[in-house]
Amino acid sequence: MFPVRSTHFAPALAASLPASPLALWRIVYGLYAWLQFLLMSLLALAGLLTIGPLARRRGLIRRAARLALALAGMRLKVQGLSSLPASCVIVANHCSYLDGVVLAALLPARFSFVIKREMSAVPLAGLLLRRIGVEFVERRARRQVLRDTRRLLRQAQLGESLVFFPEGTFSREVGLLHFHIGAFAAAARANLPVVPVAIQGTRHRLPPGSPWPAPGRIEVRVLAQIPPRSAQLASTEAQGERARQLRESARGALLAALGEPDLAATG
Repeated sequence: MFPVRSTHFAPALAASLPASPLALWRIVYGLYAWLQFLLMSLLALAGLLTIGPLARRRGLIRRAARLALALAGMRLKVQGLSSLPASCVIVANHCSYLDGVVLAALLPARFSFVIKREMSAVPLAGLLLRRIGVEFVERRARRQVLRDTRRLLRQAQLGESLVFFPEGTFSREVGLLHFHIGAFAAAARANLPVVPVAIQGTRHRLPPGSPWPAPGRIEVRVLAQIPPRSAQLASTEAQGERARQLRESARGALLAALGEPDLAATG
């Protein structure tokens, strides 16, 4: 669950080199941070390829992510982690490639991340993600979208805890984007609690569109859970309405916690 750059990394890197001598430290730190992230990814992958049980593989990636962030000087401040239910659907805001690394460093092994299928084709990262049991989902091909949705619903109904970034992407503009409905449909159908998680600081540690990381604090707050209904909803219509209610409640909680603009309302 380590940050991955696109194939256009080298040109972007060259174009963004700081011109001021005072920014030399940023170059030196950035190169160091990327090299140690790469080294930690390779070491973690070596372990993931030899360890059998999924829980142990996730435990390894948790320790590796914590160490990588610590070596990069990115300090984690966490609130409310102990309040997570045994089974739930986590929905977190998304503002940097570091968000997945941060949650991988913090969440227990019972949580499965739900990530866009394009990541499965990224060299190194795709293999690493598969070895920690990431659930890849299609966003375009309708038939595959439906198959992936049914698979996630089955897993949620079995009580598996899932982690979504419901915005699906992030923007250079500060604020919360539109939420896709999938996370909330899974929670509604399985009658699981939804837990909003607010991540702050990753946008400054690795800004969108920039290859240059920076050390500093990252804050993660586990907000109050939105509890399940007292009884399972029988009809598809009722489940759909419940999913929309969960989405609005989770967005409202995250907007209040983050203090950022609602880009879905202004877009």
